[in-house]
Amino acid sequence: MQASLKHPNFTSAILEWYRIHQRDLPWRGSRDPYAVWLSEIIMQQTRVAQGTPYYRRFLERFPEVSDLATASEEEVLKLWQGLGYYSRARNLHAAARKVAFEWGGKFPESYKGLLELPGVGPYTAAAIASICFELPHPVVDGNVFRVLSRYFDVDIPVDTGPGRRHFDQLAREVMDPGQIGRYNQALMEFGALQCVPANPDCASCPLVQSCGAHAAGTIGQRPVKQGKTRIRKRYFHYVMPIGPDLQTLLIRRGGPGIWQGLYEFPLLEQEADPTPAEIGALITTHCGTRTTIGTITRFNDAPRVHKLSHQHLYTTFWLARAEGLPEGALPLSEAEELPVPVLIAEFMDTVKNSYF
Repeated sequence: MQASLKHPNFTSAILEWYRIHQRDLPWRGSRDPYAVWLSEIIMQQTRVAQGTPYYRRFLERFPEVSDLATASEEEVLKLWQGLGYYSRARNLHAAARKVAFEWGGKFPESYKGLLELPGVGPYTAAAIASICFELPHPVVDGNVFRVLSRYFDVDIPVDTGPGRRHFDQLAREVMDPGQIGRYNQALMEFGALQCVPANPDCASCPLVQSCGAHAAGTIGQRPVKQGKTRIRKRYFHYVMPIGPDLQTLLIRRGGPGIWQGLYEFPLLEQEADPTPAEIGALITTHCGTRTTIGTITRFNDAPRVHKLSHQHLYTTFWLARAEGLPEGALPLSEAEELPVPVLIAEFMDTVKNSYF
């Protein structure tokens, strides 16, 4: 093994740990840029246990990048439903189209070229470049920040420009030039399974004798972050119009913002419960003046809290009997086929069993 000259003990220990403890994941061992890229996009800000079934479904439905490129955006969003961060799905589709229609179906074999793909930043480009093409680019994600900041006991905030540059350089120093892709995967896996955020099992760690934070008693303070993102509270009132033939209406959500391109019921965003007049005005806005509203029923007594990374949505659903719904109204069975946020999918499932 050709180990790093600067920190050979660290490098060899990580690789040996990985040989013993690596997980058997469906994309692991592949050097196919399409499979690696797909796995990296799906796993961004997603737990492996949650993302793996999506990876399998996408690869089964779209075995080649050309299959993904020729699919409709709605189909891609529907398959992505429940995974969150829907901009990833739109970028996934746009990147597939770029590869298929502009680059002849071949992914670029350079770090710089990979950065031209929508949704691919430095981390994802480094992962694909190193795993598929053995290019010397370190992969620095949250797991790697944590491992390096603890082992070298670094107190520079990781969420600053100087911090990112420092850790990028540090990651280069410990990288094994003889097996770059495998080493990058090993370091990320070590952070995911061994050097975990809370209560790591330091006694079983192969690096415990040389770990700076363990010696200094600073494991719990590493990595350092400059500040936390403030959570925004929002109050959503969704109104589900129900026609005499049990049809309903969903509207495609525009952007920017959350859930761009997904479908939702007519929405009022306000903290106070809407009045019947406000609900009537909302339905008129989306359905036209020919639609009339009858009985209005509050579906959930207490708002349902749906937590996103930087927002908490306090959501209440209302049922409104309606006459004269517009041409775009659908039976609930067809509405369920549209890509919707997971909280609306769960509501439709509940309301179907209760009222339809």
